[in-house]
Amino acid sequence: MISKPLTYKDAGVDIDAGNALVERIKPLVARTARKEVLTGLGGFGGLFALTPGKYEEPVLVSGTDGVGTKLKLAQRLGRHDSIGIDLVAMCVNDVVVQGAEPLFFLDYFACGRLDVDIATDVIAGIAEGCGRAGAALIGGETAEMPDMYAEGEYDLAGFCVGAVERRDLIDGSSIAENDVVIGIASSGPHSNGYSLIRRILDVAGASEIDGRPAADCLLTPTRIYVKPILALMQRIAIRGLAHITGGGITENLPRILPAGLHAEVDTGSWQQGAVFDWIAEAGRVTVEEMRRTFNCGIGMVVVVAPDDAETALAALADSGENAWRLGRIGTGTDGVRYI
Repeated sequence: MISKPLTYKDAGVDIDAGNALVERIKPLVARTARKEVLTGLGGFGGLFALTPGKYEEPVLVSGTDGVGTKLKLAQRLGRHDSIGIDLVAMCVNDVVVQGAEPLFFLDYFACGRLDVDIATDVIAGIAEGCGRAGAALIGGETAEMPDMYAEGEYDLAGFCVGAVERRDLIDGSSIAENDVVIGIASSGPHSNGYSLIRRILDVAGASEIDGRPAADCLLTPTRIYVKPILALMQRIAIRGLAHITGGGITENLPRILPAGLHAEVDTGSWQQGAVFDWIAEAGRVTVEEMRRTFNCGIGMVVVVAPDDAETALAALADSGENAWRLGRIGTGTDGVRYI
């Protein structure tokens, strides 16, 4: 028999903690605002008004993603301030490869018991990511669900909407034989392959990468390519873009290639970096498995006409990106050929 009236807090849900979180994150969200945003936090939906006359025939591009089991690593180390950047990056990088400017972002944060400090750190990272992408953080959901998650665990999902003029849409359809394939450097594994990475960490124990604890290096947030790509679009006509996520170059680059074409990628044209060297060595991971699991140092691929290749490389360098000429487009339907 229940001896006293029960409250939602008795059941594990703290409404006051949720309200405290909203108050803490309001300044973070405000820093991501764009002039098109019509509402602040607290409404039932976020409002975003497209600027009249900015687009003749706008196409909205949406994306949603999470950060996989990289969350487990962040929770294991008790570091929650950068995982939100990963969340934004995984969504906005998918949107920009269509040629779209990310306009606004929403997040979903779910936990068993709300820790306001941890949630604030996570959302601060989300706001930082939105700032890097130029997208407004216009809303989200914090779900406190007792018994669904173990103590200290939480889950994340992100949602992004962008817009592009229909005539500027990038879909790979104009890619042709002899086009140049350019790779832009990643900051590490980004947010893919972490089930394997965590297994390697468990087996390898305490180890270092370039003098730093391996786990710290592996928490480096995903690079956001939005502003460099949008700037490049102002310089040249990009024929194709591929965000290199799970599946690596091997599986992601063929997604944008027209029928009858393949990409020849010179494996000696770039250095994958110390993090990937460590993964391969510590986990005894084969070359083939590395290529189909990780980005191996290339987070974004750009396909351009031969005459535009040098301009593209120079523009990316001007934007602070490391980029390399990886290879070319050839006839034949073998996806990616490594040479």
